[in-house]
Amino acid sequence: MAASEVRELSTTPQFRNAYPVLSQLRDHLTEETFLEQLDVMREDGYRLFALFDEGDVVAVVGLVVRRNFFCDRHVFVEDLVTDEQHRGEGYGSRLLEYVHEFAREQSCSYVELESGLWREEAHDFYENRGYEKLCYSFRREVE
Repeated sequence: MAASEVRELSTTPQFRNAYPVLSQLRDHLTEETFLEQLDVMREDGYRLFALFDEGDVVAVVGLVVRRNFFCDRHVFVEDLVTDEQHRGEGYGSRLLEYVHEFAREQSCSYVELESGLWREEAHDFYENRGYEKLCYSFRREVE
């Protein structure tokens, strides 16, 4: 892997640049809905980071610092995806390492995330990096 750098994104042009990679995970979003929801999510503390290699976005992570009874103060990873053309090259691991460093800097006790039941390769990725499978996540549409 060539030299890479993680940077927090904060401008609309940066967000647009990251959208093609993030949309590989959240393929239901158009660029417009991505930008609209991102504005609201950022008000709630959501932060978006990108891993760049030679100026190109190769992976992105969206996270928020939370506090709850289960994990105390922790980083919750909302989104983590490596560009499909670069999977298996170590970028996801590098970005996850960055998240762990960030969590330490934020005085967090844990990094927590959810992964869809069908994403078995992602589960292997996380379990091979010390994550425990602790529970199921449930949701119900409000009618």
